[in-house]
Amino acid sequence: MKMNICRIAAVFIAAFSCLSAGAQYIGTDNPYADLYDSETVSMFKKHVAYVTSSGFEGRKAGSEGEKAVAEYVYTSLKDYGVEMLTPEGGEVFGITMESGDTLTSRNVYGFIQGYDRTLNGRYIVIGARMDNLGTNVMTVDGSKVTQTYTGANGNASGIAMMLELARMVSVNSLVFRRSVIFIGFGASSEGYAGAWYFLNRSFADTDRIDAMVNLDMVGTGENGFYAYTASNDDLNSIISMLSGQLQPVNPVLRSDEQYPSDHRAFYSSEIPSVHFTTGKYPEHNTPRDTESILDYGMMERELEYVYNFVLELANTDRPVTFRNEPVTEGAKGYEDVVAYYDCDQRPMFLNSADPRQFLDKWVYQYLKYPQEAVRDGIQGTVQVNFIIDKDGKVRDVTVAKSVDPLLDDEAVRVISASPKWRPGRLRGEKVKTSMTIPVEFRLEKKTERRRFGIR
Repeated sequence: MKMNICRIAAVFIAAFSCLSAGAQYIGTDNPYADLYDSETVSMFKKHVAYVTSSGFEGRKAGSEGEKAVAEYVYTSLKDYGVEMLTPEGGEVFGITMESGDTLTSRNVYGFIQGYDRTLNGRYIVIGARMDNLGTNVMTVDGSKVTQTYTGANGNASGIAMMLELARMVSVNSLVFRRSVIFIGFGASSEGYAGAWYFLNRSFADTDRIDAMVNLDMVGTGENGFYAYTASNDDLNSIISMLSGQLQPVNPVLRSDEQYPSDHRAFYSSEIPSVHFTTGKYPEHNTPRDTESILDYGMMERELEYVYNFVLELANTDRPVTFRNEPVTEGAKGYEDVVAYYDCDQRPMFLNSADPRQFLDKWVYQYLKYPQEAVRDGIQGTVQVNFIIDKDGKVRDVTVAKSVDPLLDDEAVRVISASPKWRPGRLRGEKVKTSMTIPVEFRLEKKTERRRFGIR
């Protein structure tokens, strides 16, 4: 009897060990993998599986496959509470090809209204392309073989993230001041035709679009996570502020464009835009771009970051401009000021180019919470602009985003008293550099509390 119990225990342990080992792997070969998925990851997989369906034959622009994906995007957005502005099959447009034929494609979009009556007539656009390369027929050993470009990362991953972002914004719509438009672009592979059509023929209030967020190829997070803003100071400032908060992942700002995509059409219309992507990957534009290369766990972390970014963007009081105004209005001798992120060698404080070093080692060491502000319960984050000149001195300290004069003045006082920095350089030469630093004042249980790190 004792031996039988031991055998049963051994079998149970072996079976449990196999189940545990299987939990370490994600992929179609593991029957238990889906048991450990979060709700978001499960939805990512559902969206990607549908968009990359073999029956859609790579959803080439103008194909029935692209149309089916447009209908899926419409239904998903509507189910998530987005107020749709296009018919179920999308808003159809035509493209005249070089052959003289007309290619018919479509955009699908809707919006979630912001709560602020003074700002909900302005928009943040979040887009992702729906089409891919279609199929290719090649001859192998004398036989014709059809290759299908399913485009799991390019761009089923972006469509999946856009849809789940719509769900999150819809659930939390009461905290978004501006309205948010969600759009699936058709015929992106044909010169970003869908994005161009939306801006030039379809949407009447393009002058009320404050910014655009493009989600394209976001599924291979092991390669990194990147943001390309074309060096827009206002967008860079939001990214810099978020980098000091507790985020599941932070993008690396790139001065070079990883991939051309629909954000280019918005740049052409002088609308500030950011392209979030996980960067270049070897399977790009090949039949190997399948669901197996996607990192769904990383996509979930990216989604949380992008949500936080969009929330900050939708709620900012400061206008997001395409061409940034001079840092100090009327100042002389500052025509050649370079933005912090555009420097080849960024300014350094105590041998660190990370702005958090300046906050940790200087600002929050000497910041004094005004007693009157403590008494009145005033708190918030003051955005402060300043210039580091060629000698490393901090000059022209101004408030970019105010909370209260008491907090504003204290933030300016401490930053103005900064010791010298090591100046930034561009092409080997010292330059005057503009920076924006978020200084946080936060109270907890009626006692002063200063959080160390950028907000």
